[in-house]
Amino acid sequence: MRPSLVATLAWRYLRGRRSVLLHGTARAALVSTSLGVTTMVIAMALMTGYSEDLQRKLIGGGAAIVAYALDGTRASAAKRAQIEELPGVTSVEEVAYGQGSLSRLEDPRPLDVTLRGLDGEGLRRRFATQPGALAGAEGAAGAESIPPALLGRELERRLGVREGEILRLVAVDLEDLRFRYQRVRHAGSFETGFAEADAGWVMIDRSLVEELGGRSSLLEIGVVDPMRTGPVSAQVEAILGDDFLVTDWRQFNRELFTALGLQKLALFMVLGLIVVVATFNVASSLVVLTRERRREVGVLSALGLGRRSLTAVFLLCGVSLGAVGSVLGVALGWLVSWLLTTFELIRFDPGVAAIYFISSVPFRVEGGDVVAVLLFTLAATFVACWIPAWRGAALDPGDALRYD
Repeated sequence: MRPSLVATLAWRYLRGRRSVLLHGTARAALVSTSLGVTTMVIAMALMTGYSEDLQRKLIGGGAAIVAYALDGTRASAAKRAQIEELPGVTSVEEVAYGQGSLSRLEDPRPLDVTLRGLDGEGLRRRFATQPGALAGAEGAAGAESIPPALLGRELERRLGVREGEILRLVAVDLEDLRFRYQRVRHAGSFETGFAEADAGWVMIDRSLVEELGGRSSLLEIGVVDPMRTGPVSAQVEAILGDDFLVTDWRQFNRELFTALGLQKLALFMVLGLIVVVATFNVASSLVVLTRERRREVGVLSALGLGRRSLTAVFLLCGVSLGAVGSVLGVALGWLVSWLLTTFELIRFDPGVAAIYFISSVPFRVEGGDVVAVLLFTLAATFVACWIPAWRGAALDPGDALRYD
């Protein structure tokens, strides 16, 4: 019966006519706790959303697993077929990269670009936003001997070109130290959400990149579950042997995501100070409650309710106040995060987007982050309320009754 008695007394203290919940200190504690939790939820949603969005774009712009040829040799068709048959592998593409510049015929001012050579099927499957336009461009290219090219959406905007327009491509052959010139037809655009790719990548046929000086020295391997690339990477490495360096997107960007994890933890601790300050308001409300209920505490003590039970009553009052504020803060933080993400209220211009790799800031509220915030808030509230609750329960019954 003792736990039910403690809960009953705490509930009556919070909802009675002289309830501390109606006093200014309690309202201030409720508001401050809610705002502190809201701030933490939004900050954690920002870091989680940014990390997940960056992961998705890194995989979408490249591949989950990449195999680099150490001596410049190309993987044989037999080895590629073995990799394609591995469980969990969705695609194996040989990719060629090159550097150059792109400009309109009537505008001599070029823009630096990265040439990314894929097979025709890879262009359609991964980057073309309008496959029909690409197919039509290929037909026109066959008739006019002008190969099609896919431009990043931001690159298309900067050049001010339309689909079907002829462009001048100047590629750099670093091995022969010479420039190679080629006309290409703008066949469509793609958007990965990765600012660097959307503003500087040109997708053309792999054989053309090789002719212009690019090198086919790597394989890009897609997998069903990009979060579990370890076993597949080991199998690919066994097939290709020592001539290839096999890595995945996690290993390649390990320092970046380690830094983001440390930043998230530091942000959690710094913003947690807001919640710690808010718990002092809860403690102040508890002090007010113990003063208001001084005579009742004396009566309960005289009737035999122990000091430990009285301490539990006041602790439950304080923690309940913190819990209500925490729930309100989580709800408000989720609502704000949803609004910011759904309507993309925080967007970057192309220059800033190239630095942070995103054009708009995503906010994603994860269950693990919410649990961490709630546990931290409740723990801080419990610690802050312990001394006021202990001192309120330590009142001598005779002094309490004589006081009133």
